[in-house]
Amino acid sequence: MSVGFFGIQFGWGLQMANTSAIFEYLGANAHQIPILWLAAPLTGLIVQPIIGNLSDNTWCALGRRRPYFLVGAIFSSIALIGMPNASSLWIAAGMLWLLDTASNVSMEPFRAFVGDLLPADQRTQGFAMQSLFVGLGAVTASALPWVLSHGLQVISPPENHAIPPSVTLSFYIGSAVFLGTVLWTVCSTTEKPPVDMEAFQRQQKRRLGVLKTLISIKRAIAHMPQTMRQLAWVQCFSWLGMYCLFLYFPPAVAHNIFGAVDEDSLRYAEGIEWAGLCMAAYNAVCVGISFALPKIARQIGRRFTHALCLLCGAIGLLSLMFIHDQYLLLASMVGVGIAWASMLAMPYAMLVGSLPPRKGGIYMGIFNFFIVLPEVVASLGFGWVMVNLLHENRLWAVVVGGGSMLMAALLTLRVKEEQAQERSPQSSEPASSSALRPANIE
Repeated sequence: MSVGFFGIQFGWGLQMANTSAIFEYLGANAHQIPILWLAAPLTGLIVQPIIGNLSDNTWCALGRRRPYFLVGAIFSSIALIGMPNASSLWIAAGMLWLLDTASNVSMEPFRAFVGDLLPADQRTQGFAMQSLFVGLGAVTASALPWVLSHGLQVISPPENHAIPPSVTLSFYIGSAVFLGTVLWTVCSTTEKPPVDMEAFQRQQKRRLGVLKTLISIKRAIAHMPQTMRQLAWVQCFSWLGMYCLFLYFPPAVAHNIFGAVDEDSLRYAEGIEWAGLCMAAYNAVCVGISFALPKIARQIGRRFTHALCLLCGAIGLLSLMFIHDQYLLLASMVGVGIAWASMLAMPYAMLVGSLPPRKGGIYMGIFNFFIVLPEVVASLGFGWVMVNLLHENRLWAVVVGGGSMLMAALLTLRVKEEQAQERSPQSSEPASSSALRPANIE
């Protein structure tokens, strides 16, 4: 069920570790990077709730969610090939736009997929399993350029802002992995049709179409569960913290830690590769913590588990203001990895029990509003902050993200979870009172 998430995160991992560097290779300044990244949150804001509603109300030969996995994977693979071959800054930004749109088409239904197929008592484990595959994909993708350069000697000194061959080859590999793993999930996982197909078809007529989709989104927002409203603030601040990391950590390592003066130098390329290794390190921690999260949550509760993990992430990012050695960066990544594992699992595990039956897709899409809205604001306004307050210091921009994550940890403590509405596995319909509970497959 979750193998496809490995490929999706492989593509995201390459994007997070290398996009800002690709922009700088093509001539972008530090204050231009946020606006060039605008595609990422903006496409999520538009695409995710629409795809969520469509996937809630789709049934075809491939099922409900799987058609979206497949279409998104095909276009993401094309974008991954085009990204490192961009000849100008704006072509690279266009490839990022395509990659983010297609990745969102694949990723958004995956969250609802778990809610569809697993009973309530296995959902924490299900989302933790997604975190595991996310971590594995991101570890491999983030470290791949460094491995190709230092292990397989796929390297040449950058000249005239040329993107290193190790980065280009990594994106080619990512294209194949993205499509291949999503195909695995599509071919190996089955979805059972709605119990009452006639009722489902009537529901399609009420909810499908652009105008009906927008009306459905508006109604869903108006009736948003209390747990979701409280988690919204947590998502805003925690993901703003990670967004600062995505935007500026690789260039910060190259310029602030490795001392690269310009993007033509070999030191810059080495710094970007080391930053990728650091991002692989926090994703490796994410993999390990993913196994422990369900057990910790059973002991102290999901809310306190998430707050504690976010506090670890805040400490990791804030500690960067005191670090000047490349190897100490790996220690700060431990805290970031703990937070990242929880961010990919705990909010969704807390949320899913409060959602109305048969509307998991649209509410998961709306939930992602609270990831992308602060990122849109940051993309539009953080360039001014870089010029006027941070004086183009990329490392301080990442530290600001630590402060945002600390705020998210405090806001988590006010979240009140609602009891899960039990559903039968393999169906989005509510389980009847006489339905047998499936055996726990832990």
